[in-house]
Amino acid sequence: MQESSGGLMNPLAKSSALFLFLFVATVAAFSQQMCPQRPASGSIVVDPVVLSSQNGALTLNLTMANAPGPDGVMEYCYVYSNGAEAPTLMVNPGDILTINLINHLTPVPPSSSKPALQIMSGMTGMGSSTPAAASSDPCSGTAMTSASTNIHFHGLNVPPVCHQDDVINTSIPANAPPFQYSLQIPANEPPGLYWYHPHPHGFTKTQVIGGAAGALIVGGIQNLSPSVAGLPQRVFVIRQQLLPNGSDESSVLSVNFVPFHENLYARILMEPAETQLWRLLNASSTQFLQLQLLNGGAPTNFEIVGLDGVPLETAETANAVVIPPAGRAEIVVQGPPANGLYQLYNAGYDTGPIGDPNPAVLLADVIPSNNAPEPPTQVPSTVKREGLQRFARLSHLAPSNARTLYLSENTAGTQFFLTVVGQTPKLYEPNEPPAITTHQGAIEDWVIENRTTEVHAFHLHQLHFVVLEINGKPTNDPAVRDTIVVPYWDGVSTTYTSVKVRIDFRDPETVGTFLYHCHILDHEDGGMMAKIQVLPAQN
Repeated sequence: MQESSGGLMNPLAKSSALFLFLFVATVAAFSQQMCPQRPASGSIVVDPVVLSSQNGALTLNLTMANAPGPDGVMEYCYVYSNGAEAPTLMVNPGDILTINLINHLTPVPPSSSKPALQIMSGMTGMGSSTPAAASSDPCSGTAMTSASTNIHFHGLNVPPVCHQDDVINTSIPANAPPFQYSLQIPANEPPGLYWYHPHPHGFTKTQVIGGAAGALIVGGIQNLSPSVAGLPQRVFVIRQQLLPNGSDESSVLSVNFVPFHENLYARILMEPAETQLWRLLNASSTQFLQLQLLNGGAPTNFEIVGLDGVPLETAETANAVVIPPAGRAEIVVQGPPANGLYQLYNAGYDTGPIGDPNPAVLLADVIPSNNAPEPPTQVPSTVKREGLQRFARLSHLAPSNARTLYLSENTAGTQFFLTVVGQTPKLYEPNEPPAITTHQGAIEDWVIENRTTEVHAFHLHQLHFVVLEINGKPTNDPAVRDTIVVPYWDGVSTTYTSVKVRIDFRDPETVGTFLYHCHILDHEDGGMMAKIQVLPAQN
């Protein structure tokens, strides 16, 4: 299903008259209805609507909206022009993805329970802390507000520029004309699960935990993991939904918006003993998932075939997979036999003495049914053998530079820092110069230390990395990721916990200025973020 498609062209050349038409039509359509009604606890899990590219392009109109839900909690949503929420976008390497985004947000007063963040943006001068003057140009770095938004294409290796994947200066105000995103999926983009979500600094958590997040799939996984060819595929977006008492700590996990609440679980229906490819996205704000598939209370095995959008060199048999906030996993599961019952279970995670609560919880019953709905798509059965994929054998390359960074926070847990060793800890400020500068072509090793007694999730925009060491011990893990767990420090040891990653800056899409941060969204909004600038290759 797609709204429109066509041959390769420059969508930015579309006329302003079209933008105006889209804006007026969409505002009229959503004047009566904001976010679609979400399913109740105990509902059958339904896959998101799938929009697929055709003839090398996928073009769609998407509205960002918010409104109080039935329980009074503010919901945020991406709504497709037919009323479907958070559609899954399916594209192929080389495709042009065009999204005409209409911002229909209404301002929300700041919560009185949390300290106000000092939010400023704009490029008024390197190092300046003066907000930029108001501008009608969403690319100009005007201030982020509770009614402004943008889109981050999480994991995609596309340029960090306005109208593609910039979130430093792009701030789309409410009721502005449609803002067009137009990006080409790199020809060597790894095939797998990515996602899109808002990234306005200071308000990212509010919009994401409100539900604004959707899956994005780059096709071709069967070419690198032939065992999945022809399998039915499901997309499960695990979100964190607030409860109506107003506390950030009072939330439940949901699967495709079906929440666990009052002992009512989501229900996933499968044909008896059917084998499927599950694409799992952790779109929560704070929750580290340790997912298991229980059979009679005991974990059963499945195959992990991809992490963070990148197929594994060899599928891994496991009975659990850890997915940090923003992480993804693609697994092959065989469902329960007739008259059987499996359960999708989050075994919980130890986040440290001051970490956010992360308890164990059952997410869904997996029920065999001869009347199970047919999954909306399946992996293509034709396998085209491919050569080395992007980032292949990165762990074997020699680094050209090494750095050490560290995560820290104030004693009240209200300010969070991500600092290069030798620099002064400071809260993220969009006007500050980049904390790190490098060049296209570099291969860098970064050690990220955790100097806090809670776990963090380190994420780097625009590209992926391999994890070489955890706490100084080699991992021998060839998996390529864009988000990694940084274990918590016990507060006593003389050596901090750490991860060591190798980062590949060779592709030209990395040139520009972009972000790295903790993907616990309280921490990101609270300042645990910094900029890196990648300059063109040196001659």
